[in-house]
Amino acid sequence: MDVRLKFINRSYDGHRREIVLFQKNLAAVEDLVTAWKVIRYCGYEWSHPIVYPAGLEVASSDDDGNYSPRIPATHGQMLAVVPNPTGRGRQLAIRGKSTSPLEIQVLNGLSRGALNFNVFRGGRILSRKSSVAPLQKAVFRFAPVLWIGAASQVAQGEEIDAATIGGMNTQLPLPGIASADIVMSGGGPDPDATAYVFTMENIVTVGSQRVRS
Repeated sequence: MDVRLKFINRSYDGHRREIVLFQKNLAAVEDLVTAWKVIRYCGYEWSHPIVYPAGLEVASSDDDGNYSPRIPATHGQMLAVVPNPTGRGRQLAIRGKSTSPLEIQVLNGLSRGALNFNVFRGGRILSRKSSVAPLQKAVFRFAPVLWIGAASQVAQGEEIDAATIGGMNTQLPLPGIASADIVMSGGGPDPDATAYVFTMENIVTVGSQRVRS
């Protein structure tokens, strides 16, 4: 089920920053995080809709910029890039269960050539593992939690440097939520300005129209 979110800027200074949403690959916490969604130039009291789909897709890519077709994937599945049965080219396909029900595992089943594996949510890159060698695999695991923060010079779909990630500590837990507002306050250029604060308000739970904040 999709979660429908709405970002609302209640910081007078917020339009000067980029609002970054991302998820962490819990199976490879040492990897850099990818900016899944970046919101720019959202003025005071303006809003920006965000749809968080439950489903994930996986695609392989190579260093020449070629991508395989995306295929749906869920935790507990094993995927692999293998030679095409026709003997021409290669294909990404589901190969059964992964060794852990909590992980999506993607194998480079070719005899030569490194590959990159990319996970998409809602058509945008959520996470990637680059330069996976032949007969090695990438492992992905995501909790139903979004992280959010304010930053500068972060591009959607690109990796975020470790220093920037260190300042993004707000988690937005999504289990049981059908829709909610994400409200940003704080910030500003004054010496006594507070840090940016992100809160979830007007939460509607799954199976209920009751709103809580």
